[in-house]
Amino acid sequence: MVTLAQFREGRSDHVARQVIDSFRRNSLLLDRLVFDDALEASGGGSTLTYSYLREKTPAIAGTREINKEYVPQETTREKQSVDVKVFGGSFQVDRVIESSSGKASEVARQVEAKIKATCTAFSKTVIEGDADADSTTFDGLDKALRGGNTEINVDGYIDLSTSDAMDKNYKKLLDLMDEFLASLSGRASCIMANTSMITKLKAAARRSGYLTHTEDSFGNQVESYDGIPFVDMGYYPKLVSDSYVETPVVPIAARTIGSTEVMGLTDIYAPVIGLDNFHGVTVKGNKFISQYLPDFTKPGAVKTGEVEMLAAIALKNTRGAAVLRNLKIK
Repeated sequence: MVTLAQFREGRSDHVARQVIDSFRRNSLLLDRLVFDDALEASGGGSTLTYSYLREKTPAIAGTREINKEYVPQETTREKQSVDVKVFGGSFQVDRVIESSSGKASEVARQVEAKIKATCTAFSKTVIEGDADADSTTFDGLDKALRGGNTEINVDGYIDLSTSDAMDKNYKKLLDLMDEFLASLSGRASCIMANTSMITKLKAAARRSGYLTHTEDSFGNQVESYDGIPFVDMGYYPKLVSDSYVETPVVPIAARTIGSTEVMGLTDIYAPVIGLDNFHGVTVKGNKFISQYLPDFTKPGAVKTGEVEMLAAIALKNTRGAAVLRNLKIK
């Protein structure tokens, strides 16, 4: 088991440590996740597959009469697997641009931007990944939790789209939040949503006195719901008509509720982080996070740099994560 903070301590290279710190600063989720780093390639295959058992049916206990046996019942598990995927990107810098950039290194700027983009790509896959539709991804929580016992509020919606609607419905939201968080196997490690939804959650928490504050690993203030930190999953650039549009990682969409199409609906997610619930998966050794920086001492005017992370997620308990559906925010 390893966290990014622990992985950082194992690196002697100063640049590598800075890169890992940048991943931690850019993603509160990555900073808090624990990773099972026991995976290695075997048999010459082209995939890195992590197999595990997901608890499906809990153990049940009860009472019995004297001289009678208990009714036998066993907890059940089902086999699951996930392939570790390669997240990252490359950039190119002309040696003239780098040599004339002074203290504001162009390479450093490109590395930081690529790290942020890599964190966003990972976050998007954690939520919306679908290995059947895109083999470069793994199944995310939206798919994994569908039809499960921790998918809350499937058949209705709550209107939080205006201040008046919030005043009217925030208590209903809080009741559903309690149901949502209580469906988990333990205390939620964080609450993940898009920026607009987190703004609504803060408003509801402030109205009820549940808005609290914690700090992240770098001393930055993190607002929380009753001590459970909000994680803004951010935006990703979506290509629309030859231009990029900022799009929430946790989508805002129209859905049919009953027989009515409702606009502006979104969801919130909460995991219980731990090796027996929800955790990350990566490889053995020092290739969890890698950086390949341009070498301007060698011939060639334009040099390529890369940032890369090898990761996936595993949900080992059906109550290791939950989703609260259909919150109208637009």
